[in-house]
Amino acid sequence: MKLQVKFSLYNAITKIAIIVILGSIILFSIDRIAYHQLDNRLIKKKGKIIKNLNDAEIDSLLNNEQTFTDYNILKEEFIILTDIPDNQADSSAKIITERREIEGDIEFYRILNYKFLYHSNWYKLELGESMTALQSIKNSIRFYMLVVLFASLLVTLLTDFAFTNFLLKPFYLIIDKKINKVDDPTHFNYQNIRTNTDDFKILDNSINSLMRKINTLFALEKQFIANVSHELLTPISILSTRFENMLSTPDIPVEHENKIFASLKTLSRLKVIINSLLLISKVENNQYLKTEKIDLQDELNDIYSDLEDKISDKNLKYTIDLKEDFYFKGNKALVHTLLTNILSNAIKYNNSGGEIHVVGKTEDHNFNLTISDNGKGMSHEVLENAFDRFKRGNTEENGFGLGLAIVDSIAKFHKIEVKIRSVENEGTSVNLIFPEAD
Repeated sequence: MKLQVKFSLYNAITKIAIIVILGSIILFSIDRIAYHQLDNRLIKKKGKIIKNLNDAEIDSLLNNEQTFTDYNILKEEFIILTDIPDNQADSSAKIITERREIEGDIEFYRILNYKFLYHSNWYKLELGESMTALQSIKNSIRFYMLVVLFASLLVTLLTDFAFTNFLLKPFYLIIDKKINKVDDPTHFNYQNIRTNTDDFKILDNSINSLMRKINTLFALEKQFIANVSHELLTPISILSTRFENMLSTPDIPVEHENKIFASLKTLSRLKVIINSLLLISKVENNQYLKTEKIDLQDELNDIYSDLEDKISDKNLKYTIDLKEDFYFKGNKALVHTLLTNILSNAIKYNNSGGEIHVVGKTEDHNFNLTISDNGKGMSHEVLENAFDRFKRGNTEENGFGLGLAIVDSIAKFHKIEVKIRSVENEGTSVNLIFPEAD
């Protein structure tokens, strides 16, 4: 999960928690206040009624009956006066919440019960107010609280997401411009990203400092490669020339001639190893350009011409089937080397009379080139180390274990994905997945 999303979620959750807690406190307080106000109103009404009560009014209210009941037209309030026996007398006032039925309607009321003595007679006064209005207010408050809660959640998520996006924009610029888009330290842009956040400034300066060190080491490595090219290959060429001149000497003993041939062979092998390692190093250090337009069909045809003799010597069936033309930008010489190494292995480790099939087609916007054979194949252990340097699957064959290492380096340089499937004694299939052409 991205840091921006985490910030937004954290802020939203904390604000929702605060709103819920405050809302609960408000609801509880409103409930208490409403009951308190309602109870005070009932007590005041009771006081006014008792204060203004006289014999005529009591006689009028009771009208020679034991109970008087009165309520307003909306049934929101009622008054009940009852003549009670003396033995039930209790002059304390009690307030309760109770469900009452008035003319068939059942509602909850807040009721004040008060028993009083008037002219040696005990009476019970009941004053009630409907809870419907109060409950309606509470429901309205709950509803609006939920509306406010969800609105706050939405606004919080949007505003926090926008703010964190603004806040982290320099960070993403640093990651994008100074890490993701950097392939060559020599072309690194050391200009600082504009930001007011000290932490991002420290990060930016640290990356710049690190890239300066890498650039220095990169320059030293380039210099080392150049020195190796000169200091190693030049003596090898001189020795090879001297040995060849010695072979042209008349009357050279056969024993010496064999030793000279062996030395020339060793020098040749050493030269191939050095050139292969130099090639891998240069490719991995991006010392080649990728500006040439490459026709994959033409490259495969050229390589077939180069390897035609080897294919004929083993009597191999060789087919090329590209479903469509494919062009891409890269380094033509390196791509030629990549394909040559794969096809050379398919020939070298194939059986006499075997088959090699080259098939190309577009799948999921990428061009897939598959080179398969029905040769010796590789075991699972060998396949795991296929791209490691100086490791060969078959020690009986000539080679140095650098062919697939070169393939791997060139493929990564061109952003080509390489997949190898192999079954021992059944064959090998190498799948090259080219990136979508520009």
